[in-house]
Amino acid sequence: MSLEAAKGEQSVGTRPQRAPSDRIEEFATAALVAAGTDPEAARSVAAALTETSLRGVDSHGIRLLVHYAKVVQTGRINPKPRLTFVRTERGTGIVDADNGFGHHASFFAIDHAVALAQESGIAAVSVINSSHFGSAGCYVLQAAEQGYLALGVCNSDSFVLPHDGVKPFHGTNPLAFAAPVSGARPFLMDMATSVIPWNRVQDLMNEGFPLPADVAVDSDGAPTHVPARSAALLPLGGINYGYKGAALASMVEVLSAVMTGMPHCSRLLGMAGPDFVTPRRLGHFFIVIDPGRFVSPEVYSLAMGAYLGDLRTQPGRKNMKVMAPGDREWAVEEDRQLHGIPVADQLKLDLDELADSLGTGRLEYL
Repeated sequence: MSLEAAKGEQSVGTRPQRAPSDRIEEFATAALVAAGTDPEAARSVAAALTETSLRGVDSHGIRLLVHYAKVVQTGRINPKPRLTFVRTERGTGIVDADNGFGHHASFFAIDHAVALAQESGIAAVSVINSSHFGSAGCYVLQAAEQGYLALGVCNSDSFVLPHDGVKPFHGTNPLAFAAPVSGARPFLMDMATSVIPWNRVQDLMNEGFPLPADVAVDSDGAPTHVPARSAALLPLGGINYGYKGAALASMVEVLSAVMTGMPHCSRLLGMAGPDFVTPRRLGHFFIVIDPGRFVSPEVYSLAMGAYLGDLRTQPGRKNMKVMAPGDREWAVEEDRQLHGIPVADQLKLDLDELADSLGTGRLEYL
């Protein structure tokens, strides 16, 4: 996959304005604090949104700020949560998010999971009474950057057809995995178990672009290219092979809902309303592994390097390059650190309106 094609996958549009990442993070923090959020929680959310936009995952980046400010003000999100951690065994524990932001609780949980893995070699930490946590990659990366492998999952409200179904049941149910790489950025897999995330449909609708083939259906269950007509997403594999994505979504549901006691997908309150007052009570689940408990650091480093080197040197299709998970994100991040994060026209208007309504300064652009 070429870098330009990779960028285009997430950032379609006609020369949007760009803003430096530090200004975006400062703006997001100020907006959330002005909406009533505790500063520590606001910083966690702003950091997650900014790093997600830097990696080019625009569907889960700064575009969500307006929604997050809204749900603080309406009462869905507890703006001043008291996070708690209960250790249940040597390598396990539970974080109660107190109905606060999922980002804040997930950074807190992964810190505890790393501490447990340092002691026991492998750790699992669940999060209860939480909310939307944005991009799952943020949290597993935090562990990988400290030398650990990490897996993170979360369920979400029903947007996705079960295989051969006609009504949404599963959520996009993200699955993220990260692993350290000696002398380089981590290996990073961060994906929805649907063909595309629901927020990507909203992005394409706002930008006036059609949907790719075999990603969504209308209210009659017929495939559609029109974002505004989308009633449900298809699981990974599309119409014919969606049993694979549906099975992955089921696995995420077991870890995120069954293992946390939180509602499963079809019983969750919708992220998009109409109830913006009642907490959604999402569950998250994180597993952290110390690779040194299985192989020596030297063996791990050589084996990971050999695998990634062999993968990246595989022959590619015409004008395409074989990339390892995370390569696209790190390339986009490098570009956006230099040239700023693109902000589409409609999003710029939304952020300006948010700033005006909260009495904060508007986001500054390059």
